[in-house]
Amino acid sequence: MQDERPHPLSDAHSDRETASHVPDTPQTRAPSYRLAFADADFLCRDELRPVRLQLELLKPELALDEHGIESTVVLFGGARIPEPAKKETARTQTLADLSSFYDEARKFAQIVTKASDGKKNVIVTGGGPGVMEAGNRGAMEAGGRSIGLNIVLPHEQAPNEYVSPDLCFNFHYFAIRKMHFLMRARAICVFPGGFGTLDELFEALTLIQTGRMQRVPFLLFGRAFWESIINWDALSDAGTISADDLDLFQFVETAEEAVEVLENWKDYSRRAEIPGR
Repeated sequence: MQDERPHPLSDAHSDRETASHVPDTPQTRAPSYRLAFADADFLCRDELRPVRLQLELLKPELALDEHGIESTVVLFGGARIPEPAKKETARTQTLADLSSFYDEARKFAQIVTKASDGKKNVIVTGGGPGVMEAGNRGAMEAGGRSIGLNIVLPHEQAPNEYVSPDLCFNFHYFAIRKMHFLMRARAICVFPGGFGTLDELFEALTLIQTGRMQRVPFLLFGRAFWESIINWDALSDAGTISADDLDLFQFVETAEEAVEVLENWKDYSRRAEIPGR
């Protein structure tokens, strides 16, 4: 087959293969002899952290481009929330009661995926269990693709079985993973969750608040849950946020409500200034 590369030089793949068959000598066994890009020990050195950061940014970005992913709908939510059929396994009664949001996330992903052409508004989750599983599951049941952005954790299991395999990524750096959640986001939907969910919620909300990101539909599922753990009005009354900041998000209870907001959303503007500053 004719080589379609735009230059006649040897490529990295063939040189890596050739280097694996060199004679076994003290010189070829030395770490210094390994090709730099094929030397895992070298790439994991502290001094190579900037390169690893770049690689984690590039690998998913190139893959998403190759698969034609233009925009995403982000689903954040708790890994511990069980599906209703398994709510008796929940560690607390509150978690068992929150299992209804598993179904709402699943239904929401189904509706969004059915309306998608496979390139726009593709569901993306953290790739784990709970609400994340529900989002990927709903997309698969609707016959579409979905993305999973996993991260290496000491206790973490494999990605949930509903993530599209070609769109399943694994990260070392939380910061780069967060960038990929938002780089194509056309909506952000946050379901009840813990520290990780709150982290993603406030980081994304801060980017919109400060004008570092365009406004997109920012939906919090379950008003009772969110108002029980965050006193939004107290933040406004204290002046640490402005009253206008409370308009950057809205509460919804069901998948249908959320879809209606997405379908009627028109304000993708970017803040030029921060109210109250």
